[in-house]
Amino acid sequence: MPILRAEEFYAPAHPLAPDAWASRPPAERVFAWVEMRLSRRVVPPEGVILGVRGYARINHGRWIADCLSCGSAQVVSPDDPRIACTECGYGWVPLVFPDEVAVVEESLAEALPVEQNWWHPDDPTAPPPPAEPEPEEA
Repeated sequence: MPILRAEEFYAPAHPLAPDAWASRPPAERVFAWVEMRLSRRVVPPEGVILGVRGYARINHGRWIADCLSCGSAQVVSPDDPRIACTECGYGWVPLVFPDEVAVVEESLAEALPVEQNWWHPDDPTAPPPPAEPEPEEA
């Protein structure tokens, strides 16, 4: 299964045409999606938070990133590597994706979505890799 990105996840619902948000950058589509779902105005912040960066990861077959302020997660895209929070209003933060996005996605393509997980090796919040099993004694 392909890894889901923001441009596929945040799609308009009926009666809007499927391509109604095609002109919006992928990172900004979440604001339209939240507005549609909650029936209230959600304004994207202006400007970039300086001196910080977030890390994108794959979780259950979706590229996601966490808000650095409140921890809320969003589906993100390597084609528009940034995140701003629809929950707390934290401003735009640049995201770090792997240098070889296609290689990472391809390495997970045959796995079930629940097993499609990947953390950036430089992400300080990444869990430690699983311990190697000890050999069984004969």
